[in-house]
Amino acid sequence: MFDSGIGGLTVLKEVQSLLPTEHILYLGDTARVPYGSKSPQTVTKYALESALFLLTKGIKVLVIACNTSAALSLGILKKKLPIPVLGVIDPGAKEAVSHTKNKKVGVIGTKATIRSMAYERAIKRLDSGIEVVSRSCPLFVPIVEEGLEHDEVARIMAERYLAEFSKSGIDTLVMGCTHYPVLEDIIHDVMGHGVAIVHTGKETAKAVKETLESDGILNTSGRGGCEFFVTDSPDLFKEVGGRFLEEPLKKVTFVKNLDYKDFLLST
Repeated sequence: MFDSGIGGLTVLKEVQSLLPTEHILYLGDTARVPYGSKSPQTVTKYALESALFLLTKGIKVLVIACNTSAALSLGILKKKLPIPVLGVIDPGAKEAVSHTKNKKVGVIGTKATIRSMAYERAIKRLDSGIEVVSRSCPLFVPIVEEGLEHDEVARIMAERYLAEFSKSGIDTLVMGCTHYPVLEDIIHDVMGHGVAIVHTGKETAKAVKETLESDGILNTSGRGGCEFFVTDSPDLFKEVGGRFLEEPLKKVTFVKNLDYKDFLLST
């Protein structure tokens, strides 16, 4: 799986919990983070490069553990790669549709994810009668990466960002950014117990398991593990990533170059 940086580790954590016998390779494109403020063309280029790097490692399934990348590049990666490719958006949308009772769903994410309307389209493909209310929460990412998820600033920003949802009548809220599960408790407190919170990482893990089972490639024995690759500062990734996974990251490898675009764009 790959992400623009560290947030995708919340997806990895769920996949690892559900599939403990699988070996997971994680690439964080930390040299070029964030993706949320970049153009669709640039995000797609980065996603193609990350995908081929992992493909050269012999992976059997690719997970785009980044909402922005999934929103903008899932289609082209499915066409380009000879293996199953999953994103985090469709599983999250599916869960939101199955959960809402009043057909009012909220979505929070980066500016690029919200601007793409990917969740709204995915939800409405499943049920055109659902009303979707979306809001970007750009400061949630730096709050999490700075380790301020328990600080008062996190609650203040959550209340500011989510105030409009309290008036919208939604009964389900999709956390459309992989960083946001770190703030799930605060988001839940602000929204109240009457609103269900959809963790897209958990739903993506279920989709990965279903894909492996249906394709007959699920590893059912042995003990899995994780390898981590980054395009900048392994030390910083270890520090922040360790907080995300609540355990030390033992093997983090620096990747100097992801420039595979010529090969991918010509195939």
